[in-house]
Amino acid sequence: MIDDFVRRKGYLTLGTRLRRIGERLQAETRSVMADHGVPLQGNHYPVIAALDEHGPMTIGALAEVLGVSQPGVTRLVGQLAKLGMVRSRTGKDDARQKIVALTPAGQARVDEGRAEVWPLIQACVAEMLDGQRGPLLMQLDHLEDEIARRPFLARARAMTGRVADDDGRDGT
Repeated sequence: MIDDFVRRKGYLTLGTRLRRIGERLQAETRSVMADHGVPLQGNHYPVIAALDEHGPMTIGALAEVLGVSQPGVTRLVGQLAKLGMVRSRTGKDDARQKIVALTPAGQARVDEGRAEVWPLIQACVAEMLDGQRGPLLMQLDHLEDEIARRPFLARARAMTGRVADDDGRDGT
């Protein structure tokens, strides 16, 4: 059997492991979507779902709602625009802003996803995780809360005796 280095290293490689798990979940999501004839990637659904729930938004607002980088959202919006799921227009008050909205095809895809695909994906993940001791989602919630409360940099500096501001920057 091949050594699973990332798993074996535990906390040291936690970020890499979480990324790997995320990529695996995205691949599993894509397989369910492909089986239902959905021409989108798994990471497209959060964008169109957020637009459905919040209405048209700027790239910056969309990035904030999704908790991802603006370049990442810009790339996803570009992909979705090519697929005819979203359209962009410049802002009325600021021509540098790009306002993104669902197209009728994008809204149809959201409606279809909500009715058919999303419940399946949810059920697959629930089947894998429900009944586990210390549910993964609760552990990840706790991890995210702790990172938000005190970044790693501030913790590391405290462990080594260096002074750090609340945001983790060196206070000396």
